[in-house]
Amino acid sequence: MKQGNITQLDLHDVPQVYHNLKYNDGEICFADNITSIPGLMSQFRVNFIAYVIVLEGSLTLELNTVPYQLEKNCSLFVDRKMVVTGVKHSDDFRCVICALSTDIGFSFFNKSLMQSVMHLLANPVITMNQDEVDLMLKYYELLVFKMDHPEMNFARETVRDIIRCFAYDLLSNITKHFNQGDGDDMLRQSDRIFRKFMLLLAENSNVNRSVKSYADELCVSPKYLTSVCRKHSDSTASELIATSVMSRVKQLLLYSDLSIKEVAGEMGFDNLSFFGKYVKKHLGLSPNHYRKANGYGK
Repeated sequence: MKQGNITQLDLHDVPQVYHNLKYNDGEICFADNITSIPGLMSQFRVNFIAYVIVLEGSLTLELNTVPYQLEKNCSLFVDRKMVVTGVKHSDDFRCVICALSTDIGFSFFNKSLMQSVMHLLANPVITMNQDEVDLMLKYYELLVFKMDHPEMNFARETVRDIIRCFAYDLLSNITKHFNQGDGDDMLRQSDRIFRKFMLLLAENSNVNRSVKSYADELCVSPKYLTSVCRKHSDSTASELIATSVMSRVKQLLLYSDLSIKEVAGEMGFDNLSFFGKYVKKHLGLSPNHYRKANGYGK
């Protein structure tokens, strides 16, 4: 989709520009090369989270106008809303890519993982040792094997569990490459506020939906918190909260035996009717219809 001169790339759009994906269901995507994408699009913005590991050769590109060069065993973190330009690669370039929709990514992050992600936002390119690369490849190969053998009782929740383990090990390894200090003294006030806000989202079990309560805990005004979120993510505080909440709601609706009423209670909704309206606003379907549309219980 075009927005101005920049192509907006969602996971649903990826198969239109690249036909050799290992897997893509609109929320989770895997690929092991990008060299066959025609021209790699001169300029595009990703509306998802992606992680790239270079296996051979080299890759150069710009993220939000900042140039990066990756060699063998380098990894690259691409956050949502980043603008990618000037992608070039050597003839022998090979890589693996794991991409997640934003709400799926939210469901994987706890406090410790979110701290690693905040490091990655400031330092998206990391050089890993061979053991770290080999571990990530084993996860990738397991995921591809599961999807290539559906007769072995393939289930999307199993894939998500593997991805969650992949994310934990990946970010655990990445953390070793950064200074273990908190680093707050090196951050501007808005950086600190946004980081703490994202940590609170990861900590609070997604039952708090009030911008004001988060702002009070951070000792800022709701208006200032929203401006900080817009600056760092192109989303308002309310939108980030809703993304976090709906990630947990979708998880409970699809992968738990709780009734709709029990899911509403688990998520802090006292009124079942309001819960239904909230879900329909963000998913376009009522909780019950969302379950049916996604094959719940089959």
